[in-house]
Amino acid sequence: MTITQQDDLDGLHVIGRIVANTIQAMAQAMEPGMTTRELDQIGRVHLEREGAVSAPESTYDFPGATCISVNEEIAHGIPGDRLLRAGDLVNIDVSASKAGYFADTGASFRLGSVPPALDRLCRDGKRAMQIGIAQVGHDKPIAGIGNAIGRFASARGYTLIRNLASHGVGRALHEEPGEVPTWPSRGDRRRMHKGLVLTVEPFLSTGGHFAETDGDDDWTLYSQPPAWVVQYEHTVVATERGAIIVTLPG
Repeated sequence: MTITQQDDLDGLHVIGRIVANTIQAMAQAMEPGMTTRELDQIGRVHLEREGAVSAPESTYDFPGATCISVNEEIAHGIPGDRLLRAGDLVNIDVSASKAGYFADTGASFRLGSVPPALDRLCRDGKRAMQIGIAQVGHDKPIAGIGNAIGRFASARGYTLIRNLASHGVGRALHEEPGEVPTWPSRGDRRRMHKGLVLTVEPFLSTGGHFAETDGDDDWTLYSQPPAWVVQYEHTVVATERGAIIVTLPG
């Protein structure tokens, strides 16, 4: 989507706050002994109360209002009977629409105490996203996002999942300009323009390179080779002064 009027930006801010508040409410309610289905229900109730519609459900018939991925699951985890336990790494991804506008956000959370290396990975995952967002702006190269994140990841000894990309969003969950790599890429001559709406969501890992299903279902993704992975995501709008983040709680 490309924003052409203030009403567009206002609509994105509305749905952006809703998904941000939803993920915050889920994270605050999360506790050991809860199933991922129960956690998803908290998200569903929050979205419905705000008049929003789950984007993965409405767009792809995903079997849940939100995506909840635990430990070895790195994305698109289906809410179900899995019990959350102290020490788990839990990724929550919330995307939804309201009044024709879509926003998408995600974050990885530590449930209680975790090893120092995992604590560091979470902090650095959020930093990787922030570095990518800093590259967003009018007439800036799209490849600049992944190149900057790649330099940071390499310097800190991490890898990046290279088949889970950022993407255009706004009037649909996935739209132009298509996939936006969050890893170093060559040959991409595309440039951002004023009003472009996209996500920035690197998947930072301690050794993983690709995401694959394991055959049990067609949704849940795992790191190959197996490794810890975190994801942090905002929906942003490119402007002449940089990025406007619309997925902030409020």
